[in-house]
Amino acid sequence: MHKSGTPITFWSAVSIGIGSMVGAGIFALMGEAAVIASSATYISFFLGGLIALLSGYSFGKLGATFPSAGGVVEYLGQAYGIGIFSGAMSVMMYIAAIVSVSLVAKAFGAYAYSMMPAGSAIIWRYLCTVGIVLAFVAVNLQGARNMARLEKLIVLLKMLVLSAFALAGLSFIDPARLSAATYPPASHLFYSLAITFFAYEGFRIITNAAEDMPNPQKTLPRAIITSILIVMVLYIAIALVVFGQLAPADVIAAKDFALARAAEPVFGPLGFRIVAVTALIATASSINASLYAVTNVTYQLAKNGELPQAFGKPIRKSREGLVISGLLIILVAVFLDLGEIAVLGSVSILILHMITHVGHVRLIRKTGASAPLVVGAVLVNLVTIILVVRYESERSPHIVTLIAAFVIASFGVELLLRAAGKVVSLRVEAPELEHKLKGWLRHFIH
Repeated sequence: MHKSGTPITFWSAVSIGIGSMVGAGIFALMGEAAVIASSATYISFFLGGLIALLSGYSFGKLGATFPSAGGVVEYLGQAYGIGIFSGAMSVMMYIAAIVSVSLVAKAFGAYAYSMMPAGSAIIWRYLCTVGIVLAFVAVNLQGARNMARLEKLIVLLKMLVLSAFALAGLSFIDPARLSAATYPPASHLFYSLAITFFAYEGFRIITNAAEDMPNPQKTLPRAIITSILIVMVLYIAIALVVFGQLAPADVIAAKDFALARAAEPVFGPLGFRIVAVTALIATASSINASLYAVTNVTYQLAKNGELPQAFGKPIRKSREGLVISGLLIILVAVFLDLGEIAVLGSVSILILHMITHVGHVRLIRKTGASAPLVVGAVLVNLVTIILVVRYESERSPHIVTLIAAFVIASFGVELLLRAAGKVVSLRVEAPELEHKLKGWLRHFIH
């Protein structure tokens, strides 16, 4: 069991969840959701929140029964055993986590660059992206206590600004912009769920803090549900403000800066900068919490033999997996396409969630969870995956190919790691086997 030696309290866990969720999701993905759901995006955020609550309930029960720094990795192992399938799914989750954090880092770089003087060299955008990852790798190297303290401060700051934006903005909305007449076809609303659910996906990171909780059986489920509910209210309120002031075409045109653009009528010319700074805080917070979770996941995978042992070796008050993951995040962030990778990451996470919930059904007697709720989590994830794949197969067929390649690659990496492990095992055992053979030969001669 890998403990940091410092406790993660209920509110620290809630802060980790909020910090992970309120990052690139609400800032960078609002425009992506608007492309599909238009002015009904706030309904999509509500439905995406319901899916997250069902998944959160299932994960909370699993985490209460099997508290582990590995989180989902541990649950997969408990449900399916330590084998090729659970290993491939764990590798898939790790790669998806790297992609997710890279998206957040890229969003941070974009917002930071938007606040620089016009005509600034584009290299500054990449330097900001790389710099924020390196900064929080350094913070996490100091252990969980520093991460949790900083996370609570960052979450408090961004929640104050976003709450003020939402409350003030609600008095400026034009109800006509939110009328049912402006909504897209109902099917589009469901197609957008992968994007809006992805904005909640960070709640899973709370499960990686289970081993640092004094009482995970009580703290973990409550922290997951509380953080999702808080974020759900915030997302819906912000979506109402944005689409209550801007036409869907303006939101799509603004893309990453839709929230900042919507803040201008509320706070005046200073509004754009206020929300842009908040976006920097929010994305930084998400990177901070996500790096903590990724480190715990890599530790568990290394312990299970599903990643090289180097990932689990101690370094300062953390593990080498933190440094390795930080470098991978930087590489992906530099060459990332936001829209396509957002869909790829979202569907990958939905697949992982569904498989974890199916595994939970097999463990339900141990966890004591409600069977209808766990089965419901399986079904809503499955339906969302089908709807998204159907939509993307018509709009961007290559995305479906990428999703399939992503799954195949996860199995390929797992098989390669197992093959490499067998080669190492044979090399270690070779001297012993040689000694035994010589002994048998001497015995036979005499």
